[in-house]
Amino acid sequence: MGDTANFGIALLDAAQAQKHVTVNEALLRVDALAARRVESFGATMPPTGVEGQAHVVGTSATGDWLGHDGEIAIWLNDGWDFVAARIGWRVLDGATGEEAVFDGTAWVPGGIAVSPTGAQTVMRVAEIEHTLAAGATSTTAAVIPDKAVVIGVTARVTGAIGGASTWSMGVAGSTDRYGTGYGTGAGSYAHGVTGQPLAYYGDTALVLTAEGGNFSGGTVRLAVHYMALTPPAG
Repeated sequence: MGDTANFGIALLDAAQAQKHVTVNEALLRVDALAARRVESFGATMPPTGVEGQAHVVGTSATGDWLGHDGEIAIWLNDGWDFVAARIGWRVLDGATGEEAVFDGTAWVPGGIAVSPTGAQTVMRVAEIEHTLAAGATSTTAAVIPDKAVVIGVTARVTGAIGGASTWSMGVAGSTDRYGTGYGTGAGSYAHGVTGQPLAYYGDTALVLTAEGGNFSGGTVRLAVHYMALTPPAG
């Protein structure tokens, strides 16, 4: 009788023998796909199979995954079963906790909305570990991407900051945009919310400014929370 339209599950034929085999395989496939959780995302070499576990196959896959790039691979009955994703399907990467949406061509991490032709609104977090340079200010690498709409910036002091009593966080021209008066001890955190989401037109660095003295050292983990837009397919 063929397969179902969405999950490709084999339907029972009239007077089919060994019906339980087909039914059990269908249940196992539904169990894996409906959970929407994958054990790995983008791997190209098949791992050791575990019954019922799913994976999103990466680009230029090899071995038993050869020719199945972008598909969902499920280990069922001692072998790999493959399902081609459809536009709008979502999975949760069990390793990172991040969701990804299939845009009709590729999986896009952080997607929250997708159009019929693959345009997406994407939420992402860019994170870096920054070692403070000695002086009044310390500038990071360009952590804010071009055309990012920034919701806010958070931070965690991972190595005690020396030389300053507090510090502020922002960008060139607005050095306290993401807050001021932050603590310097290890474990202190910053929670800088943008008053209104702000677009950046060009890769942009963060600037940390010492207050009550100059930086003499320390490390800070910085996370930029932003929205990005991807265009429709050509």
